[in-house]
Amino acid sequence: MTNEFDQTAAFEAERPRLLRIAGHVLGDASEAEDVVQQAWLRLHGTSTQIDNLAGWLTTVTTRLCLDRLRQRTPVPEEDLETAETAPDPADEVALADTVGVALQVVLDRMSPKERVAFVLHDSFGFEFDTIAAVLDTSSTAARKLASRARAKVAQPAAEDALADWEVVDAFLAAARGGEFTRLMELLAPDAVISADSAALLAGTPERIAGRDAVATFFNGAAQAAFPVFLGDRPGAAWIHRGEARVAFDFVIADGRVQQITFRAAPEVLADVRRRDGAVLR
Repeated sequence: MTNEFDQTAAFEAERPRLLRIAGHVLGDASEAEDVVQQAWLRLHGTSTQIDNLAGWLTTVTTRLCLDRLRQRTPVPEEDLETAETAPDPADEVALADTVGVALQVVLDRMSPKERVAFVLHDSFGFEFDTIAAVLDTSSTAARKLASRARAKVAQPAAEDALADWEVVDAFLAAARGGEFTRLMELLAPDAVISADSAALLAGTPERIAGRDAVATFFNGAAQAAFPVFLGDRPGAAWIHRGEARVAFDFVIADGRVQQITFRAAPEVLADVRRRDGAVLR
């Protein structure tokens, strides 16, 4: 870039494309905005000569997305193979259809690398050499990642549906992360919050009705909620000093949260156990 003005103008021209890529990979518009802003800061802070701005920004943005996905899924990923990276990416990107809720559910089941490979290739038409450069792997490995992800998308709808515990955990993760759009996707239109008398004494709301209101209530909340079983049902609980104080009893219907009941009755709390196997005391 010849000067800061040219650099800013060139970045702004690329911004809509970068937002589409980040939005598809992450499934969250606010996170996409944040990632693209980080890409701008990296561009602004680099002194390296950039010959291919589009390719450089695509790589930086996608790798920032990959870091975000790894934070959501902190588990080791299988390395398909180790090889030299492909050349710096410079492919043109085609506008893809918006990722729907059903596909988003499947994306959440993919590993971070599978998700990136699938979205870049199947949604945006990137070549595997380009994807390999972004993922720091070989073209063959990138192709395998996309193929493995595609197989998950092709599974029958019944197999694609999240289990109840997955819905609960996805809902709590979205609540903690302040992912309002994701909360809306996971809630049924007529979702409702209620509470038993003991929970009301503990300060929970008596009733909140409607997807928007429930999502607003939980947005940025549930920081101290742990995954538990209430009897044989997956749920969550606020645990303080080793004791369950309030249980979140979920009703799941068709892969969405239909109802959440705050329960603090002693007989209910006595039946709460951590889903990770840890004891409460």
